[in-house]
Amino acid sequence: MTLLGTTTLLAQASKKIIVEHSDYFDINQVETPDAVLLTGNVRVNHEGVILTCNKAYFFQKENYIKAFGNVQLVQGDTLYLNSKYAEYNGNMKQAFATGGAVMRSPESNLATDTINFNRNSQEVYYNTQGTIINRDNTLKSKSGKYYVAQKKFQFLTAVTITNPKYVIKSNHLDYYSNSGQSYLFGPSTITSKANYIYTEKGFYDTKRNVAHFLRKSYIRYNDRVITGDSLYYDRNKEFASATRNVKITDSINRGIVKGHYAEIYKNKDSMFVTKRAVAVNFVENDSVYIHGKKLMVTGPEGNRIIRAFNNVRFFKTDMSGKCDSIYSSSKIALTKLIGNPILWNGDNQITGDVMHLIGNNNTQKLDSLKVLNNTFLVSKDTLGKGFNQVKGQNLYGKFIDGKLHDVDIIKNTEVIYYMRNDAHELIGINKNVSSKINIIFDKKEIETITFLTK
Repeated sequence: MTLLGTTTLLAQASKKIIVEHSDYFDINQVETPDAVLLTGNVRVNHEGVILTCNKAYFFQKENYIKAFGNVQLVQGDTLYLNSKYAEYNGNMKQAFATGGAVMRSPESNLATDTINFNRNSQEVYYNTQGTIINRDNTLKSKSGKYYVAQKKFQFLTAVTITNPKYVIKSNHLDYYSNSGQSYLFGPSTITSKANYIYTEKGFYDTKRNVAHFLRKSYIRYNDRVITGDSLYYDRNKEFASATRNVKITDSINRGIVKGHYAEIYKNKDSMFVTKRAVAVNFVENDSVYIHGKKLMVTGPEGNRIIRAFNNVRFFKTDMSGKCDSIYSSSKIALTKLIGNPILWNGDNQITGDVMHLIGNNNTQKLDSLKVLNNTFLVSKDTLGKGFNQVKGQNLYGKFIDGKLHDVDIIKNTEVIYYMRNDAHELIGINKNVSSKINIIFDKKEIETITFLTK
């Protein structure tokens, strides 16, 4: 029979489901005891939630309804739930939808097989494979929960966010659909053409493409890996910064840079490291350490420049030194020690106003040394308390297998040298003034000295 005045007939209290419309109304106690059969353009209302469908069984005593065909549940302008079949409990304020279930909100769409909606807590949850579309982001997960008031999705099982620029994977992710902000917990990865990011606690803003990562986090480019207690990343600028326990590993150039703060500019192929900065380069089965308050590394492989500032020190197995700053170019294999340079090679100490270390790009070894103005070389007499000293204007030295082999000191040279016989007895102290001196070293000690005059 046709439903007339149904609203008045069924409305009892504000908590009761109200049938606002149905083309047909029928009661069959044999097939569906205690249920009212509603068919055709069914529309019911429960405290502001509107449910429409093609057909429904309405259990008045239980305040419960089962809906079939083109089911839609609408809560204001915050939530739309569509499915082939749904159940709604007015007493519990809970809905269950299945069969191609789709939930729409102003910011996103969720498609899955089965969706549950709890009006009391304003939570939507599902335990079947689901896909969420939000602007440029597509989220897929095996289960999830949506907090209507906060507009937040929460995933506690495998979830993937696919964006044209990157892919995020995590086992615990909170995603705010209105702001596009993601919070990552536990092992999580972000993969793109530009880099690969790993974190176990982090934040990623999918709108602004900026991120902040904590706990066991690192960013890996093609040739570099950046780690630190705290990482900041801007994808638009391809800029990253790291704070505390910073470590940047360069696999191509076989180097490591450490410090407590770093900035990395990928597009400029450069980095800036400060606060107890240390650069370690692996050359000839040896490690070269450069330490300073600040380190700058710029340029691509083959044209890389390293600058170190403020009280710089460097060390390798057979050589060490210090100065105010260092400039080192891989392209021309030149390292400049600037400002009060001091070089130690074995037991020899060399100083001067300007000091250059020149390498060989073919052999990747040190080739020569140049010291300009006020050159001074001193070494301890190994058998006594005195010091051998050589003074001059400029020094030119040659390395063999990374060790200083011979030097020429020219112009206004002066020497104080402790001479010993074969029994290592002191036989005199040589004091000499000449225009040029040649010194040959053997096993880091002075072997011979040759004096040349005009």
